[in-house]
Amino acid sequence: MPVLRETEYKGKVVWLGHVPTGETIRANAVDALDLGFSGDRGARHEGVNRGSCVRVKNLYPQGTEIRNVRQLSVLSEEEITATAEKMGLNQLDPSFLGASIVLRGIPDFTHIPPSSRLQVASGVTITVDMENRPCVLPGREIETDLPGYGAAFKPAAHGRRGITAWVERPGELKLGDTMTLFVPHQRNWAP
Repeated sequence: MPVLRETEYKGKVVWLGHVPTGETIRANAVDALDLGFSGDRGARHEGVNRGSCVRVKNLYPQGTEIRNVRQLSVLSEEEITATAEKMGLNQLDPSFLGASIVLRGIPDFTHIPPSSRLQVASGVTITVDMENRPCVLPGREIETDLPGYGAAFKPAAHGRRGITAWVERPGELKLGDTMTLFVPHQRNWAP
């Protein structure tokens, strides 16, 4: 029996972003991403390894070299829309959020299980690390263009900020591609 079970859920790639290295997390909209084993080539979060950050501060001193399992930031169009509505906006530009990939069609996307896979028919596959908790960085980007709305992002995005992921099988990911969701074939943890 396979360890990963194919689900009926598919996500259409409706937006792609490249986050260049630098001081900002703002993404540039692109038509395709060239994904290698180190992630999006030339992007802020590219790398096989990375320095540890605040997300794992209870495990390592900041800057400790660890495996980079957060090469990509993947969000759901539906959850971005819900976040925008909670903020009092008609829409929210994914570029403010440092998004690499925005998908449409997978419900409760932020909470898909860690180690799930999203795969395109061509074989390009990304592996889910975990929920990407809201932080203040997108709020700063929002505030720059939409004064008065930046502080509303973090509470509005709670539970719908998407996931972080890493490239398991490289290749080109394009707008309009469909990604099939595979989840671990196991029962929920019940200590």
